[in-house]
Amino acid sequence: MKVLHVAPHLGGGVGKAHSSLVEADAPFIKRHYILLEEPRDRRHADSMKRSGATLTIAPDFRTIAALAAAADIVQIEWWNHPRIYHCLCETVWPAMRSVFWCHISGLSAPFVPAGLLIAADRFLFTSACSLAAPNILGLSPQASEKLGVINSGFGISARRQYSSENRRPGSVSYLGTVDFSKMSRELFDVIDEAGDDADPVSIWGSADPSGEVVQAAGEMTHPGRVCFMGHSDDPAAVFAATQVFLYLLEREHYGTAENALVEAMSCGCTPLVFANPAEAAIVKDGETGFVVDDARAAARRLQWMLRNPEETRRMGRNAAEDIAATRMPVYSAAAFARVYGALLAGRKRRHDFGDVLGRTAAEWFVGTQSRDGTLAQMAELMSFGRPTKGSIDHFLACYPQDESLSQLLPPNKVAVSG
Repeated sequence: MKVLHVAPHLGGGVGKAHSSLVEADAPFIKRHYILLEEPRDRRHADSMKRSGATLTIAPDFRTIAALAAAADIVQIEWWNHPRIYHCLCETVWPAMRSVFWCHISGLSAPFVPAGLLIAADRFLFTSACSLAAPNILGLSPQASEKLGVINSGFGISARRQYSSENRRPGSVSYLGTVDFSKMSRELFDVIDEAGDDADPVSIWGSADPSGEVVQAAGEMTHPGRVCFMGHSDDPAAVFAATQVFLYLLEREHYGTAENALVEAMSCGCTPLVFANPAEAAIVKDGETGFVVDDARAAARRLQWMLRNPEETRRMGRNAAEDIAATRMPVYSAAAFARVYGALLAGRKRRHDFGDVLGRTAAEWFVGTQSRDGTLAQMAELMSFGRPTKGSIDHFLACYPQDESLSQLLPPNKVAVSG
């Protein structure tokens, strides 16, 4: 079975997910990956090649169409990346069987365009929380039958875990994006109120020394309760030394799989998370960790966890068992094989994604920023300063000369173009 994947790149969580899937695949599935950008980080791409996948980097649209025609299944790795829009709308696609694997939640901006959900042969989310997205609730029963969920966040395999028998009671860590686009600003309030002066919380991840996260930590009443550890090349070693995984994220972050959370739980850490949809779909409150509504509740629960190390350790063991039984690569690989098998029973068909996504870069951008795809209140929805994922600056960085995008900019605003 020949599966062609089209992705902007294979960095971050998407690359990690596919690296694990290729390793867990049945031998009859052969995956070929088209990357629309030259990869900045080749770790996952190189790992996949060693496991038997084929990679083609930055081909023209004619080559993409030819590879799609030769494939049994064409799988689009979807998030609101400018280059995936460009590829979908400018490629003259042959008849094909299409699967979309969505790597954003769609619960808030960026939304998944409703027309794309209808156009795809199958549209798969990475978290069940996405099934409550506003533009999904209004779909017809026939369109809803195309939807499904296949997890992309996997636990660390037993052979790569470190022994955690000597895990230090009271050890608390955060590992992930050290940026307030993902990390909650309230994290430091919780540590300030409930932390321990003698045992600071370890913050793992690349942090800008002059950025707002480090500044916020410096403004704490007890700044000594936080220690910035930098990037770790070995998260399993961090988790093996951690009892409480303090993973407090912004309320409307776009993540779904939450790799760091799943990996921490698989190593026996006990998580403490906010009741955001993605985290609440992973952590079973009171069984495999704690899910709380606000910072005050988080501070109280963190104090309880520090004062009850044995109960906390027991819950961490529950977390590891739950992840091993539900969120390992072999389960997602098998789920994809079932989806592919069902699609093979049907005919290939032609797609014109420009009809549902639009013909200009401005239409592509606006289509994910509001539920109805209009320009209403766009000045409030757009952020300026640096090209974060899917932002107007990101679109302009990819297409700096695009006139349709320039017309979106409010007067006296200049977006980053590189």
